[in-house]
Amino acid sequence: MKEKNILQILRNSRHTVVLSGAGLMAESGYPLLRDGEESYEIEEKYGYSFEEIFSSGFYAARKELFFRFYKEVLLKIVERPPGEGFYALKSLQDRGLIGPIITRRIAGLEDRAGCRDVINLKGTVFRNRCPNCGREYPVEYIKEARGVPLCESCMTALRPDVCLFGEMIDNGRMTRAAQEVEKADVLIVLGANLTSPLCGQMIQYFTGSNLILVNDTEHYSDQRADIIIHGRSDRFLSSILAECDK
Repeated sequence: MKEKNILQILRNSRHTVVLSGAGLMAESGYPLLRDGEESYEIEEKYGYSFEEIFSSGFYAARKELFFRFYKEVLLKIVERPPGEGFYALKSLQDRGLIGPIITRRIAGLEDRAGCRDVINLKGTVFRNRCPNCGREYPVEYIKEARGVPLCESCMTALRPDVCLFGEMIDNGRMTRAAQEVEKADVLIVLGANLTSPLCGQMIQYFTGSNLILVNDTEHYSDQRADIIIHGRSDRFLSSILAECDK
């Protein structure tokens, strides 16, 4: 049985790193704002695409509309809880079977499920800060603000502490993530193909023995993986946990 073999690989691994992709997020009922039906609804309602609105240029030039979208769409979406796949990740961490989790998603699902050692490459919407004085604000402050939320200390417009479109990912986060992948002997890719931005940034550093790919759809890049599973990531993780209990 494949799950039994994978469980043995994880038990033998000295350092297992997980790349958490968009598929695992979609399995929790989260819309894919760049690619799904919601992208058309956003453009129809706001007159711009998700990528256009949630960009550094748009934040600089049109803060009112930026924050209207941020509060009406993004902060509403993240009210949804993490799905079972994220809690399964936590359980696998609790059993010592996996280590750091790396993601580009900004919904903070891994953190909210209680996972440890999560590297949020692009940050999360649960941290917001003043770009002038650096004071941090919780997401509740942004939700309750009228119009553009301002810093109470210096009256500067706040901003999500995330990497907006058009910005470079923080070098410190990238370096740490690359170091974790580099020392891994097992790398698990969940809910992404191997040409996705997340994998494109990280897989180049992997020199270990087992690259395990779990993705719902087939892709030409699958052949680069050592173990390929076509199916839902949350079900795969649950099956590994079930194998642990046998």
